[in-house]
Amino acid sequence: MKLQNNKILITGGASGIGLGLTERFIQENNTVIICGRRADVLKEVEDKFPSVITKVCDLSLESERITLYEWIAKEHPDLNVLVNNAGIQNWMEVSDNDFYAKASHEINTNVLAPIHLISLFINLPSLATIINVTSGLAFVPLTKVPVYCATKAFFHSFTLSLRHTLKAKAIEVIEMIPPALNTDLGGKGLHDEYPPVSAFIEAIFQQLEEGKTELTFGFSEMLSKANPEVINATFNRMNP
Repeated sequence: MKLQNNKILITGGASGIGLGLTERFIQENNTVIICGRRADVLKEVEDKFPSVITKVCDLSLESERITLYEWIAKEHPDLNVLVNNAGIQNWMEVSDNDFYAKASHEINTNVLAPIHLISLFINLPSLATIINVTSGLAFVPLTKVPVYCATKAFFHSFTLSLRHTLKAKAIEVIEMIPPALNTDLGGKGLHDEYPPVSAFIEAIFQQLEEGKTELTFGFSEMLSKANPEVINATFNRMNP
């Protein structure tokens, strides 16, 4: 994809990886639209980056996904990049009393929401690029976050199929595969020892400049290329 002069929608663009992408795409002279559930958090991003366009939207709700698309189609019909970044991660066990409720919400947010958005946004004549944010955990699961890993494995598989099927529409499909980073995903303090988002963003944009469609960093680069023996050994180390 070209890195400048796009109009980009980033879901979950107010925090974590999404915020890192928002900042960098603005620096690259793009118009950036972000959406999220919390108006106060979106306002903080607006105050820091006055050019950003924000939209309050709960992507776990089908009706709000449709409303988001209809708003974009009306107000920003020249949007050409969709970044499916929003996601949630629950640390839980299948024996937990609220396991099913949390699992349902996680699947809805991490799987149903982005595939619904894709099915809507490919109707925009201007759409040229879809970026799906998956995870290194799509390749080797961490059993403390079992549903999250399964949703990312699904999204990885779906992205491979999507890249093939959208060739006829000339829509480029890029997979962004982060490792664990220092964000609040799953809860504050859980990832403090991991690399900063800024280092990941720098590596990702270098790969975008090189024209790559599978973007990795550190641990996720190793996992995405690992053979079965390495995957099994890594699983055993991650899940003692």
